[in-house]
Amino acid sequence: MSDIEEISQLILRERQARDQGWWDRMADYYHADSLIEVSWFKGTGAEFIEQSRKTANGGRPPGTHRLSPPAVHLNGDRAFAEVPMALEQRLRVDGVAADLVAAVRVLYRIRRAKTDWKIQATVCVYGRDTLTAVVPGTTIDIDEEKLNRYREPYRFLAYCLTKDGHTVTDDLYGDDEPERIAQLYQAAFDWLQEKEGR
Repeated sequence: MSDIEEISQLILRERQARDQGWWDRMADYYHADSLIEVSWFKGTGAEFIEQSRKTANGGRPPGTHRLSPPAVHLNGDRAFAEVPMALEQRLRVDGVAADLVAAVRVLYRIRRAKTDWKIQATVCVYGRDTLTAVVPGTTIDIDEEKLNRYREPYRFLAYCLTKDGHTVTDDLYGDDEPERIAQLYQAAFDWLQEKEGR
């Protein structure tokens, strides 16, 4: 198997483990000093797994990540990958069954650890999201004042996460800030060109 195939499988298996609640398997995919940034969490891979486990055990409906093929850029023992994905979750909003879908691109920094590739960092770029009632014709009672506090690329996601007790900051990466996104990509490509040990 080529390095690019191994990296692609690493990404797919990590997301599969997250969706299925295979926490021990999931732990194998991160470096010890990894940094994970998603809408509701920022911290190490180990901390992300623990918080994900607590959320799942707390009864929050699990989400499903539907991935597109990754674009992998390789340089020696480093790789930068971009994966478009949709986070899909069925939940209840004030008693109404609803489907939340958030379109994101996840940027991965991946390093080879001895013989295995492992995730060094991830960050999400949010594009758009939707919230629709499961039963056609049903009305979801949205507090528009609260909804409009959040930026367009992730406002329904933030709205639902906040109602569920999570804190969502206003500085997430989104397609409404193209210059900031360009800087994020440039930083990733700069990192890719660095030599190990720097």
